[in-house]
Amino acid sequence: MVSHKEFAEAGKQPGLQVWRIENMDLKPVPKALHGNFYTGDAYLLLYTTSAPSYCIHMWLGEECSQDESGAAAIFATQLDDFLGGGPVQFREVQNFESNTFMGYFKSGIKYKKGGVASGFKHVVTNDANVKRLLHVKGRRIIRATEVDMTWASFNKGDCFLIDLGKDIYQWCGSECNRFEKLKASEVAIDIRDNERNGRAKLHRVEEGEEPQAIIEVLGPITGIAPSIPDDDKVEVSNRKKGALYMISDASGSMKVSVVASSSPFKQAMLSQEDCYILDNGVDKNIFVWKGPKANLSERKAAMAAGQEFIKEKGYSNKTQIQVLPAGSETTLFKQFFSDWRDKDETTGPTKAYTIGRIAKVDQVPFDASTLHTNKAMAAQHGMVDDGTGKVQIWRVEDDKVPVDPSSYGHFYGGDCYLILYSYRLGGREQHIIYTWQGLKCTKDELAASAFLTVKLDDSMGGSPVQVRVTQGQEPPHLMSLFQGKPMIIHSGGTSRKGGQTQAASTRLFHIRQSSNRATRAVEVDASSSNLNTNDVFVLKTSSALFVWRGQGATDEEMDAAKHVTSFLGGSVTQVSESKEPAEFWSALGGKQDYQTSKSLRNMVKPPRLFGCSNKTGRLTVEEVPGDFTQSDLATDDVMLLDTWDQIFIWVGNDANAEERNGAPKIAKDYVDSDPSGRSGLPITTIKQGAEPPTFTGWFQAWDAKMWDTDRLAKIFGHS
Repeated sequence: MVSHKEFAEAGKQPGLQVWRIENMDLKPVPKALHGNFYTGDAYLLLYTTSAPSYCIHMWLGEECSQDESGAAAIFATQLDDFLGGGPVQFREVQNFESNTFMGYFKSGIKYKKGGVASGFKHVVTNDANVKRLLHVKGRRIIRATEVDMTWASFNKGDCFLIDLGKDIYQWCGSECNRFEKLKASEVAIDIRDNERNGRAKLHRVEEGEEPQAIIEVLGPITGIAPSIPDDDKVEVSNRKKGALYMISDASGSMKVSVVASSSPFKQAMLSQEDCYILDNGVDKNIFVWKGPKANLSERKAAMAAGQEFIKEKGYSNKTQIQVLPAGSETTLFKQFFSDWRDKDETTGPTKAYTIGRIAKVDQVPFDASTLHTNKAMAAQHGMVDDGTGKVQIWRVEDDKVPVDPSSYGHFYGGDCYLILYSYRLGGREQHIIYTWQGLKCTKDELAASAFLTVKLDDSMGGSPVQVRVTQGQEPPHLMSLFQGKPMIIHSGGTSRKGGQTQAASTRLFHIRQSSNRATRAVEVDASSSNLNTNDVFVLKTSSALFVWRGQGATDEEMDAAKHVTSFLGGSVTQVSESKEPAEFWSALGGKQDYQTSKSLRNMVKPPRLFGCSNKTGRLTVEEVPGDFTQSDLATDDVMLLDTWDQIFIWVGNDANAEERNGAPKIAKDYVDSDPSGRSGLPITTIKQGAEPPTFTGWFQAWDAKMWDTDRLAKIFGHS
């Protein structure tokens, strides 16, 4: 095994290490200069988590030579080898970096002109003789590119940093908005604190108010160009298209054969003995998956196979490549599979850690008594409180019709309901409106339910949180409103007087407890393929009533079954899994395969945050890279937070009408186009300043007063 002297310290501590390729050798870049890249060079980066797990990135500048990019690839392969073949490898190209990569540099990355060949070194200086102009772009992903020091480089829509060493001027174009100014100031602060050791003064300059110091450097203003639109956004629907290929021999001549021509895929398509390419070229992504039992030469040549594939397909050389060993798959890769399950390993990175920058997502056990103090728990379990507040339910007809409280907890698939929940938090009364939409309700009822929700929201001053729920996708909090009784969901029918349709003679109810201990009973097709070893089922036929207990079922699920059987009526026969009588199977149309793998309830998927913005003239969606924080919520945008089993739409106070109106459709499209096949998730709309703990708990150190102060004024003094 070839080992470079720089590898001696590689991966020993959590965090980021960066090397530049200099004369075909590796030279470390000082920590204070991480995030600076010369566009004529190639770099190698290693990110280590405390698990440990590793990500290796080779970064190629726009003007780097073939020799340098070749050397970076060789060093990446050697480092991967040195770390036992376990790291995830990424190929990164200037201006087209992965979100994982951008997440390491929350205050943006800076592209500098030149490189090794032109004698530029990475050194921290207090040099007062700097003279450069940086063009800062981006709302979520921030890139500062060095451009020619002339007024011709400027435009009205962006921020520019005029860096003169002792003084750094942030120039803001007249069409540049507040959030972009804030993000640009993070770059300026980073230069001051890291590159100048804190010895520089920041100044803010609005277009048309340039001080003499700037005129002296750039000369008289010759006219500023209009803002430039961003047109390189891929349509959301395209992002999710993938094809899966098997690589037959990556070492000799590579042959690829199609496994599946379009996503979603099944995890079982990946055999441990082989390597695969997941082709998401429409969104400039290629994944190479290495089976743990594939031959060594194939595993080692995985990155090369990816590069070869891009050439053969005629894809842009800007396409990102990720090489993934089994067990270290990234969220981006896993979402192309409808049934992806991580192995419940007791050690190793997959259980508690996710690859990339999302920190450990700890499983927080549910304890209702600490709901108000423990925001992380409230968020993970989707609970604003313990469900003991006031509940009012209406059925949607032409208007809202009150439901008889004695039948609270029963929901019929032919109906829509409005559920108003009121509770106290921090001394104030808070409200949630759940709009529950049955799968068999009419189009008119659906439209009326949306209209009546808005009307109810308006009548309460617009402060309630609104949650849209599709039948079968009820969030844990809604399930907990019925005081110890399960929520019972009938597949069809209605609770209207006289509107009842005759229920089927054979009915099967699936009873499952959620992570917060609330249970629901959902009517499913009476087929044995719907059984699940982790749960309890109630089967009602014209002559019998069975309660079937799966091996992984809980006592609470058995208790919930009693409520269902007393509603259905009849004398109960208890049945244990694997000891079923013949008439049980015949009532279900015969015995078939069903879900027998042990519970996967404890998966906490890393949350993802997206911004929806039409600042460029059309509505686009962009993911926030890395560990997101409250300051990533752009007050002039609508944001989507995806916590896997529900979606939040956060509406900033300054978002415009198109963003507000377009966001629910984007949220729905986002879920519907998810390659893993999730659909019908609860979508919760919340307004800036009225965030419930189920939302704020996903952000570390939430500050309710953050938006009360002018952050820009704070950064620049009151200039």
